[in-house]
Amino acid sequence: MARTRNSKSSFISLNPSFFTHLLSLFPFNSLHYSPKKNSRITQTYLYSSPFLSFCFLSLLVFLTFFGILMLTFTTLFQNSVSCPETSSSPLFLASVLAAASVSVQNEPVTLSTGAMVPLPAHGAIGNISEEEKEFWKQPDNQGYMPCLDFSLKYRKASARISEERRKFLVVVASGGLNQQRNQIVDAVVIARILGASLVVPVLQVNHIWGDDSEFSDIFDVEHFKKTLIADVRIVTSLPSTHFVSKQTINRELPFHVSPLWLRARFLKQLNEEGLLILKGLDSKLSKNLPPDLQKLKCKVAFHALRFATPIRELGYQIARRMWIEGPYVAIHLRLEKDVWIRTGCLTGLGKQFDSIISRERESHPEYLTGKLNMTHAQRRLAGLCPLNASEMARFLKGLGAPSSARIYVAGGEPFGDAQAMQPLQKEFPNLVKKHTLARNGELTPYLEKSSILAAIDYIVSLSSDVFINSHGGNMGRTLEGHRAYVGHRKYIKPNKRMMLPFFEDSSIPDQEFKRIIKKLHRKSQGQPEPRTKKIDRDVIAYPVPECMCKQ
Repeated sequence: MARTRNSKSSFISLNPSFFTHLLSLFPFNSLHYSPKKNSRITQTYLYSSPFLSFCFLSLLVFLTFFGILMLTFTTLFQNSVSCPETSSSPLFLASVLAAASVSVQNEPVTLSTGAMVPLPAHGAIGNISEEEKEFWKQPDNQGYMPCLDFSLKYRKASARISEERRKFLVVVASGGLNQQRNQIVDAVVIARILGASLVVPVLQVNHIWGDDSEFSDIFDVEHFKKTLIADVRIVTSLPSTHFVSKQTINRELPFHVSPLWLRARFLKQLNEEGLLILKGLDSKLSKNLPPDLQKLKCKVAFHALRFATPIRELGYQIARRMWIEGPYVAIHLRLEKDVWIRTGCLTGLGKQFDSIISRERESHPEYLTGKLNMTHAQRRLAGLCPLNASEMARFLKGLGAPSSARIYVAGGEPFGDAQAMQPLQKEFPNLVKKHTLARNGELTPYLEKSSILAAIDYIVSLSSDVFINSHGGNMGRTLEGHRAYVGHRKYIKPNKRMMLPFFEDSSIPDQEFKRIIKKLHRKSQGQPEPRTKKIDRDVIAYPVPECMCKQ
């Protein structure tokens, strides 16, 4: 697993008992550990053995020198994270301990870097059919492991950038949790590009879900700062010496901005005013950055952005309640009212529900995203609509999921409530949500906090044996990369454009339908897929090859 280092942490964590044991192996151990009643004998022996005394002192000098050397080495290479040995991967050990800690402690065991890791995958267990074994089987990771090796040029620049105290960047992140996460990742990278200190990002109040959570409510601020200490200086608040006016806020950024564009546009302002405030950052930074900046994005997304302790504890508690019963599927169903409004699709719930969505859409035409001149049917067959519960049930059956499969449903409350979920519940009765698994009012403090509820969904989905996303989105893309980063856990992305025409043909026998669905998704089940295979792919979704290397 990737190992993040900084100047305040040692290169190797050594237990003091190691040195005690080492000293006990030498013949002069009695000089140091002799009982009090033999002190006179010891003293005589000590002064009569100058050679052994010299050896003892030499050893102490050597150990002191070795310690200084290690600290120096750490400072020089604090930004390197190399591939670990597969057989003793800290990632595997951490996930095993996280699962084993069910009865020991509430907080899961994580890597020393603080990266969130899933509970171990179960794989195919028990007396099950070959089809079920294939469904639960994890993909081959082809030897890829997290590997954040920053260049010497990057590390040399870190000393200056991480000590910057005159220029400050403030970023206002908007949207839902995972949209905000992406903007925070980009904010760190932009601060690095401009050589500015980053103020802990401001989370804009979410008007759709009414969530006013601050950064510290969702994320571990101190861990965020410490993890990135060698990359960017991060401060909790803007110094009182820096004046903020409306003119300071930059709201309009073009898409795909490059480091060169950012420096040309903002460096002069930063040097003169010492302050830059960016708003509307969503997906504006180029996806094709230099390798060091791509690695920094992975470091932020998978290491630094750790959820706050209460969220992490509850998320893993709920995940263990799913995990302890055996393998499970997590699906991110996008059936919320705002999703139907934005996509311009029919809900599949009948005219009554569709008319409600149509009226909302007509009163807010700005909500509709992309290709406005397409009919409902055209949008669906083009893959622009989320799978509804009926389509998801048929898709799962086509993939070979057993009807007894335990399924965790992530996402907000579906438009249409129980009626919307009924087709899926009928085919897969072991259907649960976080509200089903929570006990004794565990979720009560967060019922009005959509971002925290989404964070819990994220943790439970990360630990699932199989993850399926019904309609893209920020959570799906981030989990795609995160599951790849922690061992290429099975991730199935529905090929809606290719498979939906077969959904329309009722004459296709079930076995033939299964063969078609499996064939369409054979190569998209979590195997390592390089980001460079297609242009403009986000490294957060595709961490190979910049953030992962072969052992």
